[in-house]
Amino acid sequence: MPFTSDEQIRRIGHGLVDRTLPKSEWTHAGHFAAAVCLLADQRINAPRDMPAMIRAYNEATGVANTDTGGYHETITQASLRAAASVRASHPSNTPLHVIVNAIMCGDFGKPDWLLAYWSKDILFSPLARKTWVEPDLQPLPF
Repeated sequence: MPFTSDEQIRRIGHGLVDRTLPKSEWTHAGHFAAAVCLLADQRINAPRDMPAMIRAYNEATGVANTDTGGYHETITQASLRAAASVRASHPSNTPLHVIVNAIMCGDFGKPDWLLAYWSKDILFSPLARKTWVEPDLQPLPF
C-alpha cells in the first residue's frame, strides 16, 4: 500500500526515535520511511545516529541485537545510501511520501535488493551485521 501523506512518514520516523512504533509497522517500507524521515531532519545525521536508534528500538520491542539478529550495520548504511540517492534524484521540495513511494516502486523496494550487491554469506555474516562491509558482487549504483 503506497503512503499518502508526509504525516505517515513522520509518524514512522518519530515512532522509531521515541520507540513507540508498533513492531508490526517496522517493515521493509517502514525502514525506508524512517530513513527518508531522518535524512530530511536537519538536526539528525542519519548515518551516524540511526544505528543507535534502531538498536534502542529493537531492545524496546524485545529484539536482541546479536551476531545473528537485530541491528545490521551494512543493511542500514546501504539502505540509507539508497534512500539518499532516490531523495537526491527528486526536487528538494518533493513530499517525503512521494520519495518513499518511489523507493518502494523501484529496485530498492524489493526486500532482497541487497543480494544483487552482496552474497548471502557476506551480507549475513556477523562482521557485516556489526560494521560496514563493502559489496562483494558489484558496487552499489550510487
